[in-house]
Amino acid sequence: MKRRFSGDPGGAPHRTSNRAVNRTADLAGRGFAAVFRAIKAVRPVRPIHPRGISLVGELNLTGAAGRAAAGLPATSGIAWLDDAGTCQVRGRFSRSVGLPESLPDILGLALRTSGAPGAAGDSGASGAAGAGDIPDVGDSADVGDVLFASTGWGVPGRFMLLPKLDVGTTRFTTLMPYRGSSGPVLLGLRTLSLPRRATGRADTGGNFKESLATGDWTLALHYATPAGRWVQAGVLHLRAAAHDAGHTDSAETDSADTAIRFDPLKHPLPGAGTYPWARRLRERSYRAARRPSPRIIGAPDPTGFTAADRTSASRRQGSADERNTMSTVTQVFNSPASAVWKVIADGWLYSGWVVGASRIRSVDAHWPEVGALLHHSVGAWPLLINDSTKVTAASPGRQLELIARGWPLGEAKVIITLEDLGTQCRVTMAEDAVRGPGLAVPKALRDPMITVRNRETLQRLELMAAGGAGAPGPKTGM
Repeated sequence: MKRRFSGDPGGAPHRTSNRAVNRTADLAGRGFAAVFRAIKAVRPVRPIHPRGISLVGELNLTGAAGRAAAGLPATSGIAWLDDAGTCQVRGRFSRSVGLPESLPDILGLALRTSGAPGAAGDSGASGAAGAGDIPDVGDSADVGDVLFASTGWGVPGRFMLLPKLDVGTTRFTTLMPYRGSSGPVLLGLRTLSLPRRATGRADTGGNFKESLATGDWTLALHYATPAGRWVQAGVLHLRAAAHDAGHTDSAETDSADTAIRFDPLKHPLPGAGTYPWARRLRERSYRAARRPSPRIIGAPDPTGFTAADRTSASRRQGSADERNTMSTVTQVFNSPASAVWKVIADGWLYSGWVVGASRIRSVDAHWPEVGALLHHSVGAWPLLINDSTKVTAASPGRQLELIARGWPLGEAKVIITLEDLGTQCRVTMAEDAVRGPGLAVPKALRDPMITVRNRETLQRLELMAAGGAGAPGPKTGM
């Protein structure tokens, strides 16, 4: 039985079964990686768990001897759990999908420990130590990472992701078991107590975040076989980390988040192995999530600019911070900015390059000056909606800001920015819903749909600019 649990070959039928499991996991892993790459088009930094709270704390492990003394099963099969002592911990609490914080979401808790437990006693049990007293765990080989997600607690619920809104009643598990010396071992966490000021709502930017700055979030660490009962192995104390430039990166995170990337494959817990099928399921997704973003899509990232790019970016009209909150696509055209602006300045051409615009009914003579209207129809005949698009800001040859209406669907704000690169031009298109039913669609779902449409819009715009379409040149008097 031990050979079967540990994955050792036990004959031809078992080897065949292992190959089938690994092939299935490999196919599923490829599927997950494809999904991650699609989401990364609109979330270049973190495709999932986009915002989080940086945490520090201590994990007090009872060890095998302590469990035996309490009448509990002594050996877990994972050396890290069977050694008594205290581990220093860094962590990150986050919401997986990034839905509005008033809605349930799959909650995540990532932990990085300082390797094997030391004989530090239970100095962290009171939670009195401040965040600044926790030494730097770092990103070395002497750390172990473990990822928890909100799931059920029984069987089969412990293997099912569950959206949650109340962090106090949430149960967390590793979802996939570790490979212990005696077979598969699942880890779990449940809340024992919250900071005094916490309401329990699982938010990353409100009460829960603020309460973690004033008190400890205390959780019980458990382990179990896949179908076995949970056995408590220790107590975890977490609190908000003090802002430290060594652990946060303003280009990726806010001051309450951390730039640490937790990876249980790269930093396994001591004595905790990974089954081949679990590695196949996870590995490609992790690589996809951390791969540099494609050049032609994604929100502008100043850390990837050259010095010339940064100088040019400082001259761009509009707020970069505002664009970063919108669905944004960027593409370099093999045409100068003047040729692209000619197409944009001719309102009658919009149905030729704007995806969704089926026809143009009339265009104000002073288009594209501020206040000018373009009257269009959207949809497919005979199901057409007549409405209009208004110019709200314009900088000839450089930027155009629009409010596009399509009621009863609502209104969207669109910002088109041109950056002259000589014989080429970098075009950025940012868009998001501002009024109407479109705002009811969660941003995590809304952004991918806008991004796919606007990528095609920019491709059409480039073709028209390369073909010489458009007005004679930028209009004056704006």
